[in-house]
Amino acid sequence: MRYSFFLSLFLIFSMGCAQSKSKPITEVSQNELNSVILVDVRTPEEYAAGHLDNALNINWYDSDFAKQLESIDKDEEIYVYCKKGGRSAKAAHLLDSLGYKKVIDLEGGYDAFLKK
Repeated sequence: MRYSFFLSLFLIFSMGCAQSKSKPITEVSQNELNSVILVDVRTPEEYAAGHLDNALNINWYDSDFAKQLESIDKDEEIYVYCKKGGRSAKAAHLLDSLGYKKVIDLEGGYDAFLKK
């Protein structure tokens, strides 16, 4: 089941034509974070251990990850982050392929934010 999920996501990524943008998480101000939809794609356990204020937790590993995104308007500006940047980059590409227009991947993730 998990294999099928990841294979499906891979196909979606490879077929998507949009390119997400990225920005180092260390260069983002709190005011900027307050004006966007902030999505933390880490596990609930990681999220519970600490997260950015106002972040919505949608676990990248959930089988219904894409379905959970449907509650977000496709015209909203969305910033995504994870622990180090790998999952959020994949999530940003998926959001692009699903038609979300303003997606920013916060490079470096929560670990880089904590070091800031």
